[in-house]
Amino acid sequence: MSPIAPDPGDHGGDAHLHGFKVELSASLNPVAPDPAPIFRRCLDTVHRYPNSKLATTALAEVLNVEPERVLLTNGGAEAIALVANHLGAGWVEEPEFSLYQRHLQVDRSAGRWLSDPNNPTGRLAEPDVRAAVRDEAFYPLATGAWSRNDPDTVVVGSLTKVFACPGVRIGYIIAPDDRTTAMMSERQPRWSVSGLACSAIPELLASADLPTWRDQIAALRQQLAEALSRRGWTSGPAAANYLWLTNAAGLRDAMAEQGVLLRSGASFGYPEAVRIAVPRPEDMASVINAIPERSV
Repeated sequence: MSPIAPDPGDHGGDAHLHGFKVELSASLNPVAPDPAPIFRRCLDTVHRYPNSKLATTALAEVLNVEPERVLLTNGGAEAIALVANHLGAGWVEEPEFSLYQRHLQVDRSAGRWLSDPNNPTGRLAEPDVRAAVRDEAFYPLATGAWSRNDPDTVVVGSLTKVFACPGVRIGYIIAPDDRTTAMMSERQPRWSVSGLACSAIPELLASADLPTWRDQIAALRQQLAEALSRRGWTSGPAAANYLWLTNAAGLRDAMAEQGVLLRSGASFGYPEAVRIAVPRPEDMASVINAIPERSV
């Protein structure tokens, strides 16, 4: 029996439990080394309460900011919730990641929230575009650099995406100043980030090779785009580790029947669109073989 795609709003994180061979709805780093050995070396931390100081210092160093401006979070989702709670209001320009508006009071006179590269289109923001909040979850994979480091901007990020470890929630906030960090930290639950994550972060960061990963992802993305095009499906220009197809009715269901799960565009307000993550090199052949010919 062929797998059935989850509801359009579902993330697909448990796709393997439903018979899918390849899960392309979450957009993780497709060339990240297996992080499991690093986490195994940190298992002794389960006997202690988490201490995030060393991890925060290590992250601040690669981000090239003061440690007092960095707040580790339980994944990018908690970072978004904490920033939204702190700012209270904001606005987005569609299409945009739907999680922002779950927490925001929408107000066009407040600051803009911007994903860079855009989620779901994968396009990087122009250099002159400013925002109150910049979500850089995929920025390292698109550019080979950790952050754009705009002054006076609150940045949220996700090591979960960069190191392809969604089961261990690791996100962060870069605040413009230490006072803002302290205010958001006061709203964060105590010991929010696990000891396992805190212990693993320095070694994860030391293992990162962002420029190489960027180039490898770009090559895989091009291979995927060309395969889609040969079968009549057109994706927009992208710099991220995913592609966005706005006119793709039927593609998600057809590929689900072949064991490949895509992200529905419905959660972004575009029910006929799909977002396709760049697959791991070892999965590329299966993904290409699952792409159907588009009927005219």
